[in-house]
Amino acid sequence: MPRGRTSRSVNPRGGRPPRPGSATQSRRPRGNAPVQAGGLGGDQVEGRQAVRELLLSRGRAIDAVYVAADRDPVAIITEIMDLAEDRGVLHTVSSYEIESMARSDVPQGVIARAEPLRVFDLDELTKPVDGRPPFLVVFDGITDPHNMGAVLRSAVSAGATGAVLARHRSVHVTPVVAKAAAGAIEYLPFALVAGIPAALAELKNAGVWTVGLDAEGDRLVDELPVATEPIALVFGAEGRGLSSLTRNRCDLLARIDLVGPLESLNVSAAAAVSCFAVARQRSQSPGQ
Repeated sequence: MPRGRTSRSVNPRGGRPPRPGSATQSRRPRGNAPVQAGGLGGDQVEGRQAVRELLLSRGRAIDAVYVAADRDPVAIITEIMDLAEDRGVLHTVSSYEIESMARSDVPQGVIARAEPLRVFDLDELTKPVDGRPPFLVVFDGITDPHNMGAVLRSAVSAGATGAVLARHRSVHVTPVVAKAAAGAIEYLPFALVAGIPAALAELKNAGVWTVGLDAEGDRLVDELPVATEPIALVFGAEGRGLSSLTRNRCDLLARIDLVGPLESLNVSAAAAVSCFAVARQRSQSPGQ
């Protein structure tokens, strides 16, 4: 550990972090861990890149950043410790304590606890951002946290301006999602809606084109006539794809032109292809 740092082993409320299995901290299941009822989540962030972006973005209050003192002091760990120390939230603990707090499989020796992500109203996401028309991603029943995180990472990298999730029957921002998103959750406003079909109708009324990704779509995602307009790409659940009602509510259905023998892509791969297809078309349009 770099000279001059104090090694503290405390939690945000004071005292040592409770030991695994104690009455104050039960072992939580890893993966799609529950979030507070009605909430979006995001209060526990794990993994080096995700915690680094949480600190850099300065968009949320942070209660504590825990770093395993017995891990190799690679550059990103040193940066995280410097950033956390500057904000007065650094706590160095053992790798055992990190593992006892973790809700993902590989926290990489870093865990942060912060205020939950803010939930935006859907109509807030339909407004232009920095003069650009909105570019949203909509999740129709995705339940795999790794897929959700990967889609969010691609969406932010492609210039998406917001994400829409169902309040029920969909994964929210668990620690696994936050880690897989690698910091993307800090830069993307989220709306939670009662139902995706009703949200699509609301988006349509606000002038946003809704484009469902579907293997039977009659348009190629690379040639969307509305790519430069206010747009929302709608991604279906693993396996079943878009629900029938969601499919019917979309303005357009688009497909990815596959040339190999496989008939479909994983939703995270399909989202990456689709988001960057929209980004390319926008970049080639004057004024975008």
